[in-house]
Amino acid sequence: MQEDAICEGNYVLMYLNKRRTYLVKVRRGQVLHTHKGYIKLDELIGKRYGSKIKSHLGYTFIALKPTLRDYVFKFSRKTQIIYPKDIALIVLYSGIGPGSRVVEAGTGSGALTSALAYYVKPTGKVYSYEIREDVLEVAKKNLEKAGLLDYVEFKLKDVTEGIDEKNVDAVILDLATPWLVVPHAYEALADWGVFTSYSPTIDQVVKTVEALKKEGFVATECLECLVRKIKVIPGETRPETLMIGHTGYIVIARKSFKEESD
Repeated sequence: MQEDAICEGNYVLMYLNKRRTYLVKVRRGQVLHTHKGYIKLDELIGKRYGSKIKSHLGYTFIALKPTLRDYVFKFSRKTQIIYPKDIALIVLYSGIGPGSRVVEAGTGSGALTSALAYYVKPTGKVYSYEIREDVLEVAKKNLEKAGLLDYVEFKLKDVTEGIDEKNVDAVILDLATPWLVVPHAYEALADWGVFTSYSPTIDQVVKTVEALKKEGFVATECLECLVRKIKVIPGETRPETLMIGHTGYIVIARKSFKEESD
């Protein structure tokens, strides 16, 4: 079998159109049922990603290799996820990469967790704090589906009470009171460390930025990312009528040494 062929146990994104996609795990004897007919998943085994396959009603599906974005949008959810547009900025501004050690708080459904794990692998680690055990269990299953569970250590703990890790490359927060974590983040971060928080309201941002200034962080920035899709059809190309507006504010700051008192 070719190395790029679909094997039993692989996840495949069955693409019908922009509105209809199905993330499935290929197993013998399993059937994908859709409103356009069913597909026997056995028929995918041995085919290359990108292959076309017809349902029993004759509709064409394309078997795509899932990206991280595909897994995130198909995650089981008990909480609202951070959108990919915001995740991308958080990853870039936090400066993480292969081998980085990252503290994350507010695991939620694991969308941001999965992105962090994807970029710190194979030698890095994400330490993800969450106070709800039921939410943590959902996140674990989502990370396992995405093949990223080995790069995350989940912690059932309130991060506002302290961070266990030291000399980490980044502290990234998605919780209601990030300003309460700022002193703990300062102690946990390495000298080159970066603080990042994601908040839906400007009141949270103001409190967080004030706490960062008090603690001695510098180069503080606050960003909002808006993305507008474009409808591309010859003679009709224009922005889409609907778009996702505000999702959240991203605050980034860098650690610096505190001035010693006389």
